[in-house]
Amino acid sequence: MTWNLDESQRLLRDSARTFMAERAPVAHLRALRDGSDAQGHSPALWQAFAEQGYSAVLVPEAHGGLGLGLVEAGVIAEQIGRNLTPTPWLPTAVLAAWLLQRAGSAAQQSAWLPRIAAAGTVLALAIDEAARHRPQTIATTATQTGDGWRLQGSKLFVVDGHVAEAFIVAARTEGGTALLLVPADAAGVRVERTAMVDSHNAARVQFDGVTLAADALIGSVADGAALLEATLDVGRAVVAAELLGLADEVFARTVQYLKERKQFDRLIGEFQALQHRAAELHCDLELTRAIVGAALDAAAVDPAAARLIVSQAKARAALTANRAVQEGVQMHGGIGMTDAVDFGLFMKRARVLQEWLGDSAYHIDRAATIAGY
Repeated sequence: MTWNLDESQRLLRDSARTFMAERAPVAHLRALRDGSDAQGHSPALWQAFAEQGYSAVLVPEAHGGLGLGLVEAGVIAEQIGRNLTPTPWLPTAVLAAWLLQRAGSAAQQSAWLPRIAAAGTVLALAIDEAARHRPQTIATTATQTGDGWRLQGSKLFVVDGHVAEAFIVAARTEGGTALLLVPADAAGVRVERTAMVDSHNAARVQFDGVTLAADALIGSVADGAALLEATLDVGRAVVAAELLGLADEVFARTVQYLKERKQFDRLIGEFQALQHRAAELHCDLELTRAIVGAALDAAAVDPAAARLIVSQAKARAALTANRAVQEGVQMHGGIGMTDAVDFGLFMKRARVLQEWLGDSAYHIDRAATIAGY
């Protein structure tokens, strides 16, 4: 199948492509990195996301959003991937927005969704606790008290956690899984910023006896595990779209270089061996584009029913992006290994996105399990 966009989605894609290229190209990431920026993203750019409507894409119209869907979110993510744009968009405007509009109480929705649409806050999903993504094995505990909850544990790889106003924390509790809204300034919360290899940012977060009111719970404990998995699958489909955009941009830059670079008085793009490698990568990209589009379509209807294709899409996108950046570096030769060109930045970002919400090995195993092997 092909990923066919309707007219409004094509307009959104073109708008996002122009906006990212002009306001947040790779040079924007370099400037933040080289300046050791304390936040790791530009608040002015985050506000510009609101002006363009990108932060409001999954927020219902009743709360000031656009009320669009995951395909539109994927279109935006693809352009973010092309430009390596550092922004809290995915944790806040995708993961948190989708979860709150799906299962948040009326008070939680009123408090957070309008602010997400206006890019007036940053929320972060706190799930992972070890070096690998294993959401089924959560050690952080939430103990129900007379008038609320007591949270104990720690989380790693909390993307944009160093600038988050609040965390959505998955914790093990009696009867199931609790998803809790935890203010970053609550007593007992300790946040340590971690600069990742791709010059984006995450955090380690410690919850030491944090006390929360009863209304901190999102949804119910009984449905918590299923709700968490659905939220993660939404994120996985959108991360796969970002990986697709990254791989597509690397491929375009590599093909352009093959058309310009001369060796032995010939354009290197004339060498058949390089042509074959480029053709194989093009085929990989088109296969990835098809399955990512199918995953976004399926997850938009019912994330629980889309588990298989979402895992297939995340695994395929991770493998394709890895091949794209490796081929890009190799076809550029020695200069591809230097910081003077952008390929190292694309390679590092691809590596982080491959790990986020489960790498290819995790999702190949998950897909096999879901399919009954």
